[in-house]
Amino acid sequence: MITDTDLWARLLTLHAHVESRLAQALQRRHGLGLSEFRALGFLAGAPDGELRMQDLAGRLGLNQSSVTRLVGRLDAAGLAYRDLCPDDKRGVYAVLKDDGRARLDAARATYEKVLTGALDEAADQHPDLRALLGAVRG
Repeated sequence: MITDTDLWARLLTLHAHVESRLAQALQRRHGLGLSEFRALGFLAGAPDGELRMQDLAGRLGLNQSSVTRLVGRLDAAGLAYRDLCPDDKRGVYAVLKDDGRARLDAARATYEKVLTGALDEAADQHPDLRALLGAVRG
């Protein structure tokens, strides 16, 4: 019987494999880091294309300082910007720009193709992950 510790180790192996493939492809083909791609996706899915910085940090699993730097990179690239909340000047939002939405749209097909390929590759290379992937994929 597989233990929770063994299962978790398998999940972490799969996660590392997939994240590495995604990060390489997005950087090489679209000039985006994986966290930047995901931030653009969260912003695109938010009402009016904006999220409070702390909400974006929570969705990305980053601390406040890291998300501030990330949004700074997106701002420097012309993909998003920081804006003050009109009702509460202490509230700061990350706001998606049209160029950010276009870059996200261009990168989305790469992300999906590489994700599927990385999962298939992991199943082929690691038979112990095949059943896990089958269960997760439904």
